[in-house]
Amino acid sequence: MTEPITVLLADDQALLRSAFKVLVDSEPGMRVVAEAADGAQAVELARLHVPDVVLMDIRMPGTDGFAATRAICSDPALAAVRVVMLTTFEVDEYVVQSLRAGASGFLGKGAEPDELLAAIRIAAAGEALLSPAATKGLIATFLAQGEGTGGTGDGEGRHHARLAALTAREREVLVQVAGGLSNDEIGERFSVSPLTVKTHVNRAMAKLGARDRAQLVVIAYESGLVRPRTA
Repeated sequence: MTEPITVLLADDQALLRSAFKVLVDSEPGMRVVAEAADGAQAVELARLHVPDVVLMDIRMPGTDGFAATRAICSDPALAAVRVVMLTTFEVDEYVVQSLRAGASGFLGKGAEPDELLAAIRIAAAGEALLSPAATKGLIATFLAQGEGTGGTGDGEGRHHARLAALTAREREVLVQVAGGLSNDEIGERFSVSPLTVKTHVNRAMAKLGARDRAQLVVIAYESGLVRPRTA
């Protein structure tokens, strides 16, 4: 039998954690392995249980969700762990901070139960998950603004050498990934199979040190390979 998707819940509201636990545990193929009341505990429990997915609240006392996500996503021992950020406030800046912290997705707490369960599956599969309110155009704009405020171009320089390692087709695929296209859609555009696209995506992720497709999007914009006007 296929192993269930394991989930860690991190939220300072006990009632909300209980509701999420009932929802996840009632879904075939999923189970909650631990619950955390703050970011520091979430990091500790992630290292203990190494779950497939962490549902991470952003606003928590002490260590917040951003700091906890950075700690989890920067730990080599937790490379397979995916973080989906949850918040009551679906604010534009939160989306960008979530992606930069290493999160694979962002979802409002007002999402329907089916949306939440779908988000867990998508994140566990290594895909990027963004709620409808977090459009790629919005993300592109804020990434560009964040990179340009310092006037240093550090993001572009930081990723330039790694981008040079990509083949021409891998660059083309990366541009399409940053545009929000699925493997099937990219395959149709280039007249290749989705499996071939997946191979290109995986190779690009390996060369760029990206955890998942969400991080590929961040790198594509921060490096300057893709600009908001071309998305």
